[in-house]
Amino acid sequence: MFNRSDIDDEFWEQLEEALIVSDVGLKTTMRMLDKIQAQVDEQSISEPSDVKALMREEISTMLKDRSEVEPIPSDIPVVLLVVGVNGSGKTTSIAKMVKTAKDEGRNVMLAAADTFRAGAIEQINIWGERLGVPVISHRPGSDPGAVAFDALNAARARSVDLLIIDTAGRLHTTHNLMEELRKVRGIVEKNSGDFAERVLLVIDGTTGQNGLIQARSFTDAVQCDGVFLTKLDGTARGGVALSISVELGLPVWFIGTGEDAVDMSAFDADAFAETVLPKASI
Repeated sequence: MFNRSDIDDEFWEQLEEALIVSDVGLKTTMRMLDKIQAQVDEQSISEPSDVKALMREEISTMLKDRSEVEPIPSDIPVVLLVVGVNGSGKTTSIAKMVKTAKDEGRNVMLAAADTFRAGAIEQINIWGERLGVPVISHRPGSDPGAVAFDALNAARARSVDLLIIDTAGRLHTTHNLMEELRKVRGIVEKNSGDFAERVLLVIDGTTGQNGLIQARSFTDAVQCDGVFLTKLDGTARGGVALSISVELGLPVWFIGTGEDAVDMSAFDADAFAETVLPKASI
């Protein structure tokens, strides 16, 4: 596409289609292309390769975190509430963050507040044992808010500087799920004390625009601060990150690129723009 000899209507149509196929989404695609086309006209650009450079810069700009919120501050204790639907890679992402934090010398604790699924409690306890961090958990079916409350008290008593709380990803209805998450968030807010609060949303990078729908639902319910984008190790295009950033103003903080506890990295907008572009240039 960018190797074409000229910029015509067919070029823009192919570019639009390629971006949508890359999971960028129609609304964000049109917004981006309107801006790029205006720049092309203003600068009298005639080479498709120059359009590629403009797109790289625009994608990077759209993805850069403009918030004043530091993802996980290192100089103060943090309570990190992790939300997301089941199957998004939430538990694995939590394990990755624990491994990274421990490698940085932080004192980490986990809390298993997804009490509606016995397997979730077991998973968190297995990861806690494997990674050598304490886990606060109650019996299946117990009050998730009580788990969060007890975990905050335990973290404070043990001088923990990073408490990561897992939460439910599915109840009988979406309404019930969001109401339960609001309650847990409220308990964390009331009892966080000197802990900085963060809400991290885990989104499966392979779900396309469903990821935007999920992000909107969770953000409306608990006001998420950032995103952990998972499963970017295969053919996932991850273009949904653009839609989430543009439409919700929600920054991507971390990406997961595999199943192992070491397969994560801080999000780099410039590097991510490079990975999106080749797929949009077929």
